[in-house]
Amino acid sequence: MPHPPRPRRKPSAPRRQAQPHPQTKPQSHPQPKPQPHTQARPAQQAQARGLRTREAILHHAVHLASVEGLEGLTVGRLAEDLKMSKSGLFAHFGSKEGLQLATVETARQIFIDQITIPALKAPKGMPRLWSLIDSWLGHVEGKIYAGGCFFTAASFEFDDRRGLVRDRIAAIMREWMAALERAVFEAQKAGHLDTKTNSTLLAHEVQGIGLGAHWAHQLLDDPVAYSRARDAIRERLASVATASCPALPPVTQHAYLAAKSRAARNPGNDPRARDCAIFR
Repeated sequence: MPHPPRPRRKPSAPRRQAQPHPQTKPQSHPQPKPQPHTQARPAQQAQARGLRTREAILHHAVHLASVEGLEGLTVGRLAEDLKMSKSGLFAHFGSKEGLQLATVETARQIFIDQITIPALKAPKGMPRLWSLIDSWLGHVEGKIYAGGCFFTAASFEFDDRRGLVRDRIAAIMREWMAALERAVFEAQKAGHLDTKTNSTLLAHEVQGIGLGAHWAHQLLDDPVAYSRARDAIRERLASVATASCPALPPVTQHAYLAAKSRAARNPGNDPRARDCAIFR
């Protein structure tokens, strides 16, 4: 007897795979990131040392060039003076021309810091113009550069030498003449100088008197060269000053005062007594 067919079993649902408990999930711990400043610090320190070394080299080069000229700058001489290796010093500049150009730029910055910026603190007009002139004449007296006026010497040394160094010196001298002419123009605008005066011509007159003072001071050892220059410039400015122009401060040149003192102590022996007599 045939057996009755067995009832078919319903297919069972697929078993779900056991999901791991959230707590059992492996957790990744973030690795601490290296601090940038701790890695960069040695490099920054090395860079700072390099800049300080370069600055020391260039300041010495400026004073040396003011005495012996830019052509007198050599890697060997600087290395000997600064107790450095030639290769280490050469690495800062790459060539003699590179050294000369860097020296000119350093001298320019010294000029700006010691002469131009202090003069700009004076009020516009005659006070600023005179402050600029007086600081310019006084920077040789104050021995800002060991050998006198750096740019006067460099101008005469390179006036007939074509090249990058001459071009840079000329550009800086044009900057100076522009600053001087602008100060004259501001004095005219302030009502302190006659507006009919040619500001460019007056600036060149002042420059010419100053160059003459540099020449007399350096070559002739004239102790009152800058006092004469100041008096000449004051007289020229007075000739074009207006009624509202403020009075200029008295001349206070240290070299002049020292020479006058020597003349007073030894009027018969000091050959420069005649120079001081006109200022008594």
